[in-house]
Amino acid sequence: QVHLVESGGGLVQPGGSLRLSCAASGSIFNINAMGWYRQAPGKDRELVATISAGSIINYAGSVKGRFTISGDNAKNTVYLQMNSLKPEDTAVYYCNAKKYQTNYWGQGTQVTVSS
Repeated sequence: QVHLVESGGGLVQPGGSLRLSCAASGSIFNINAMGWYRQAPGKDRELVATISAGSIINYAGSVKGRFTISGDNAKNTVYLQMNSLKPEDTAVYYCNAKKYQTNYWGQGTQVTVSS
């Protein structure tokens, strides 16, 4: 089992920044990739950004150039730096870890972008 705990969400004005953190614990060996997904009210969960064990990074087109995913192996933590936030970025953000064929999810953290 992989246990994921997110932090760093909150309320921010348009154009502002937030940094999300996801700390992994448990059976973390052989995790293939970690990343962030988000789900807005009434919408499906969508990919935001992922980083593989080989440091290959993938971003959704809607966040490319504004969001940056990074990892700290020593702390077993993945970060999502979000800049130039827009109201349409409002969603619950979920941390994800893929290990072989299994997906693990955090509990989610709310990000609200509003003036």
